[in-house]
Amino acid sequence: MADHARSDDAAVQQQLDRLAALSPGRDILGLERVRALLDRLGNPETKLPPVFHVAGTNGKGSTCAFLRAALEAAGHKVHVYTSPHLVRFNERIRLAGRLIEDAQLADYLGRVLDIAGDISPSFFEVTTAAAFLAFSEVSADACVIEVGLGGRLDATNILTAPAVTGIAQLGMDHQAFLGDKPEQIAAEKAGIAKAGVPLVIQRYPPSMAERVAAVAAEAGAPLLPRGEAWDAAPYRGELHYRDAEGRLDLPLPRLAGTHQVENAGLAIAMLRHQAAVPVPPAAIRAAMGWAEWPARMQPLGPGPLRDLLPKEAELWLDGGHNPAAARVVADHLRAAVPTGKPLHLVMGLLANKDATGVLRAFAGRHATLHAVPVPDHEHHAPAELATMAKQVGLTALPAADVADALGWIGRHADRAEPPYVLVLGSLYLAGEVLRENQQLPD
Repeated sequence: MADHARSDDAAVQQQLDRLAALSPGRDILGLERVRALLDRLGNPETKLPPVFHVAGTNGKGSTCAFLRAALEAAGHKVHVYTSPHLVRFNERIRLAGRLIEDAQLADYLGRVLDIAGDISPSFFEVTTAAAFLAFSEVSADACVIEVGLGGRLDATNILTAPAVTGIAQLGMDHQAFLGDKPEQIAAEKAGIAKAGVPLVIQRYPPSMAERVAAVAAEAGAPLLPRGEAWDAAPYRGELHYRDAEGRLDLPLPRLAGTHQVENAGLAIAMLRHQAAVPVPPAAIRAAMGWAEWPARMQPLGPGPLRDLLPKEAELWLDGGHNPAAARVVADHLRAAVPTGKPLHLVMGLLANKDATGVLRAFAGRHATLHAVPVPDHEHHAPAELATMAKQVGLTALPAADVADALGWIGRHADRAEPPYVLVLGSLYLAGEVLRENQQLPD
């Protein structure tokens, strides 16, 4: 699936155009090309501040958000590398706490592309090299780095000595690259394990947990599984965390969804099982309220899209796009939306996603699904997606786009029963929604 990027800055767009021409739409895993790029750049990946490296199918971005929030609450300057971006390419690279400026971005992309010609790297490999080059030249105290795809052969896995590694929730996604068996996916994600570096993990089904443990043992990485080395759970309005060092009673995360307790717990465990960057309990407590992560059960405020609905309606946005993520969202909706309250799902899914698996998570709900396209990407046709939704028992109809769907909901809404509306199914779609609602990540 081709990556896409646009910029309003002419210098950045020039480099993005060069990148698109160099490696149009390539999705090829492997470390050879990124290693060659970094060798020509003087191996900036060896000159980074202490690295927190995070893999997983779902929740790795939120885990990175909690890590960043805690590190910054402790007074540290933090570099962050995540993907994909939602609206602006700059979102992928945060330098010492701030999104990379256009002039810096154009410079770093240009420097990588200038030496990349005969290597034929992918979009993500160039971006990763540019991020590591920037991180090596701008002073900071820590790096939070999210795996792009998989782990073992992901470009970020060129890192050889992170301070700590972590794996968020695992599920089926990107089977064309990672394999179609849960154990294969678990092994690929666990490929970020490094000798002597703590590997902090969540609870997984037994077959996946065994495979992760085997890969960690082969790499010589100390394994710290949830339920043994650490644990976290919500109880009476607090997040209770424990490990061998003791217990923390913390506020619940501000990020919506009970699953965010799991992501916060993983971040806390990573912070407390590394010695490179000090983070006191007070900073961890502050992070529960500071952490932000756009398009993960994000409420949308006033804007051109939100204003299509009655003022009393709720409009939320989530980028979940696989069955495991959909089940988490469905669980959250059961708790957040009272029985009888009108519920509308506005959904667009890329063509390579398991639409039936995503839709089944909402089977049995009294909800109306509005199927929409994902602009500029191959996607399930709205009419076909609506038909699949009906097959799992949902009321469904196609729409031309998100604005069309929200307009329909607004026109048919009962002012006495304002609806709860969730747009979901793709981070690319989420980015379009944020752009159209004039609510840009910062």
